[in-house]
Amino acid sequence: MQKRAGVVIAAGALIAGAVGVAPSAAEPTAPEPRTPLSWKACGTEQYPRLECASLRVPLDHADPDGERITLALSRVRHTAPASEGPLLVNPGGPGASGRDLAGFVAASLPAKVAARYDVIGFDPRGVGASEPALTCRSGHFAPVRPDSVPRDAREEQRNTARAAAFARACGDRHARLLPHIDTVSAARDVDAIRQALGAPRITYFGYSYGTYLGAVYARLYPQRVRRAVLDSVVHPGGVWYDANLAQDHAFDARHKAFLAWVARHHAVYGLGDDPARVEARWYAMRAALRERPAGGEVGAAEAEDTFLAGAYHDGYWPGLAAAFSAYAKDGDERRLVDAYRSLAAPDESTDNAYAVYTAVECRDARWPKSWDVWRRDTWATHAKAPFSTWNNTWYNAPCAFWPVPSLTPPDVANDAVPPVLLFQATEDAATPYEGAVAAHRLLRGSRLVVEQGGGNHAVTLRGNACADRILVQYLDTGQVPRGDGGAGPDAACPARPDPKPAAATERAHPAVHGALAALPRGY
Repeated sequence: MQKRAGVVIAAGALIAGAVGVAPSAAEPTAPEPRTPLSWKACGTEQYPRLECASLRVPLDHADPDGERITLALSRVRHTAPASEGPLLVNPGGPGASGRDLAGFVAASLPAKVAARYDVIGFDPRGVGASEPALTCRSGHFAPVRPDSVPRDAREEQRNTARAAAFARACGDRHARLLPHIDTVSAARDVDAIRQALGAPRITYFGYSYGTYLGAVYARLYPQRVRRAVLDSVVHPGGVWYDANLAQDHAFDARHKAFLAWVARHHAVYGLGDDPARVEARWYAMRAALRERPAGGEVGAAEAEDTFLAGAYHDGYWPGLAAAFSAYAKDGDERRLVDAYRSLAAPDESTDNAYAVYTAVECRDARWPKSWDVWRRDTWATHAKAPFSTWNNTWYNAPCAFWPVPSLTPPDVANDAVPPVLLFQATEDAATPYEGAVAAHRLLRGSRLVVEQGGGNHAVTLRGNACADRILVQYLDTGQVPRGDGGAGPDAACPARPDPKPAAATERAHPAVHGALAALPRGY
């Protein structure tokens, strides 16, 4: 990953001037047909103000009178006398439910700002409470899976057969749906939501894959965008094969950062004060789990899944380090099993989330159809980044066998949209830094705010006060940091401190809370 150096801007100087969000010259004036939404209370203990509704949209937007599907929506309604209009939020994935995110965002923003927005969450087509919801092959991630890294052609064939079976099951169950599960269709759904809300324009706030969805929406409907926040930015030129190869390198670097942190805290975890030695012990643990899965449940592939959570957020590091230490030093399997169950074990939502993930990514853009290409690229990457490269290959391998042809991704370059605010941690593994730089170039007038040295996925509303001040100012007034039109950052915020170690006997429960704690594997 590229690390941006030499960008030091005082937090108090981050917001400069009133770079407003002027209406587009193509601002719509004629009234649109509107589908009334029937909102009903659906609050939870955590988000008691949530309301829910459903919206019927065309399965194929090119055939508006044809078959229709249902989107599940949520809302936290504005309470101020004057409204800024809808703030649509998306947590990423693809395949993540977004309904709780409305409650999280409304609760996390300052009350005076949240009060002026109708914060709208939604389950994208195929996801969660939207109907029909996709599931392809139940139990695909049930433990213990074959080891990710094949030792011979027979082992490789076992995993390619699993991937092909998953793709085949998706085609058998959802032949009529799969041609319409893609990002462009989801972006058209976003505009259907806007229209149903009776809003001429929306403010959009997307994390991870949600940044790509937002960029596609802005390209299709620039006159409908009032403001847009893209946090942890997908490289728009890498969807999706190249983006996954970039992830492999970045996840390996982030895993090494975790192991170096464990070494710095040798006094707590007792695994050595040399990062190379700690890394060797981690791979020794992986090799042992391949031969004898912990608790009959955590093999090598499941261990990779578990520790991948630490590459997304360092709040998981203390618990993961405690589990690693207990196993490596004492042969204690319980804490490793506990970590897996807390962070990576499949649950009732896994089949649906993974089905939509593959459906969107396999349909969005072209993937190699020759397995020889996948094998060559994976081994070349694995040689430099062994932590999760093969694991990630198998996660995406159904695209090599997908039963529906791929689309050509839209060009998201945009000179018609109002200033877009981008946030990016320089060491983020799920969406490496270069993606934000590329999007910054493509979205004319956008502003890039970096979390310097930060490695967590998702920057805003997670405790970085500097980044949150910029976000709130933008949502409140439309002001963005002063930009010079260059490729570099327009503002920088320091990363939050590394976590403090926990006792080596502590179990590995998640240390990240709220709707963003469950950001799915992917984007």
